[in-house]
Amino acid sequence: MEQLFKSYKQEKITGEYDVIVIGSGLGGMSTAAFLAKEGKKVLVLERHYTPGGFTHVFTRKKFDWDVGVHYVGEVNRPYTLLAKMFKYITNGELHWADMGDVYDKMIFGKQVYEYRKGDDEFKAKMKEYFPAPEDQKSIDDYVALIRKTQKEGSMRFAVKGMPTIMRWVMGPWLMRKAMKGNKSTLEMLRTITKNEKLIAVLTGQFGDYGLPPAESSFLMHASLVKHYLKGGNYPVGGSARIFETIAPIVQAAGGDVFINAPVQEVIVKDNKAIGVRLEDGKEYFAPTIVSSAGILNTYQRLLPQDVRVKHKFDELLKGVKPSVGHVCLYVGMNHPKSELNLGTANYWIFPDNYDHDRNITEYLKNPDAEIPVVYVSFPAAKDPDWEKRHPERSTLEIITLAPYEWYAQWEDTRWKKRGADYEAVKDKLAQRLLEKLYEQEPQLRGKVDYYELSTPLSTQHFVNYKYGELYGIDHDMKRFEQTFLEPKTPVKNFYLTGQDIVSCGVGGALVSGLLTASTITGKNLMTKME
Repeated sequence: MEQLFKSYKQEKITGEYDVIVIGSGLGGMSTAAFLAKEGKKVLVLERHYTPGGFTHVFTRKKFDWDVGVHYVGEVNRPYTLLAKMFKYITNGELHWADMGDVYDKMIFGKQVYEYRKGDDEFKAKMKEYFPAPEDQKSIDDYVALIRKTQKEGSMRFAVKGMPTIMRWVMGPWLMRKAMKGNKSTLEMLRTITKNEKLIAVLTGQFGDYGLPPAESSFLMHASLVKHYLKGGNYPVGGSARIFETIAPIVQAAGGDVFINAPVQEVIVKDNKAIGVRLEDGKEYFAPTIVSSAGILNTYQRLLPQDVRVKHKFDELLKGVKPSVGHVCLYVGMNHPKSELNLGTANYWIFPDNYDHDRNITEYLKNPDAEIPVVYVSFPAAKDPDWEKRHPERSTLEIITLAPYEWYAQWEDTRWKKRGADYEAVKDKLAQRLLEKLYEQEPQLRGKVDYYELSTPLSTQHFVNYKYGELYGIDHDMKRFEQTFLEPKTPVKNFYLTGQDIVSCGVGGALVSGLLTASTITGKNLMTKME
């Protein structure tokens, strides 16, 4: 394979670029690719030694794991916007495997609830679990409310990409319509059902955006649920294929991706962004600068102090807060996937009291309390190309919530050298997570050959989020009220992209790339999608 990136430690950055993008996650790379399609020469700077952000893959003991892409919706039908965008920025080189009829399993104690692909199939299965007439109607109302809220709420993001005049004329009306769903998920569901057990089952995917029903905005919940209603998909060849298929598009226009290239500051002169300064002091210039480093990193760290004061960025940031931290247990087995009898559906494992909010509250107070949500993903089973690469091995990932504060006492230590106490705390939780796995897949007991637990400190180290947050900023009601979370900033020629300006996940990051590139070029690039 042609070299898709360069190391700043080994090669110099030479030549001139039209755009510099900070960060090689999907938001940064999609922005770069959309701009490259418009003839722009883009330089992407990545501080990590591996490109791709949360789409990258890492290897230990000959085992591979993806760190952030576990399933993606709306890419298995060619007419959807996400499918069109991926086709456009990869020249059709990225392929997806359907996860089958069941993409998620909600597990409360011994009871399993399947999320089935398709609106009618989803509703029919839910009605089997909840046969009471009032619940049957509530399930129909729920899917209708999801689709209505998502459709109206998407206008919230369309406004961000509108030209100024259109925004003045249409923006207020569209925003009023879009924001009707900006109430808590729990509040909205209680308008259609009094069955708290049904509510718990319908909100089981809350871990995909990190907030329980009483705290999350229904705008986010509706967007997430609609995203998966037609099923889940996994990139053939693993999540690393996302970067591998986008990078050539950037290179074809004369652009480059550099790893080991940490940006220290955006250079601003007369309120105009003109370049970046790396941590080694060297400076590189371009007419346009884009940050995909997250809104908190960008406005608190990357912009000069005088610029932050001038535009009152600290005041703006009071309207948002970092999202939840997490731990991920990466599990490796020296057995082929066919031998392990693993399915493709994700597991969401909960206590059997059907109260997500209470369970999380108790867990955050006491780490020894029952774990409120455990998510299990089986990449070896999802990827049809897996056995070509790893014929005798299989991997899986187990994820749960974990606040940064639990690990803050080790924040000044180095990765892989945080000490025996840190490792003991990690292993205690790792064993609890493994037991959750064995409860569902008892045939795996005794077959785990390697495991490694990452914490919010790991996320902080690799992604450079201050508190190891998984989803950027929280998806609560206050977040969706903020008008500054958009591509254009008050600093001339300086733009934002990434999950914070749309929403978390692959879909949010990809749409952010389209919005930011459209804003920079002054063109509606959606018209380029076939």
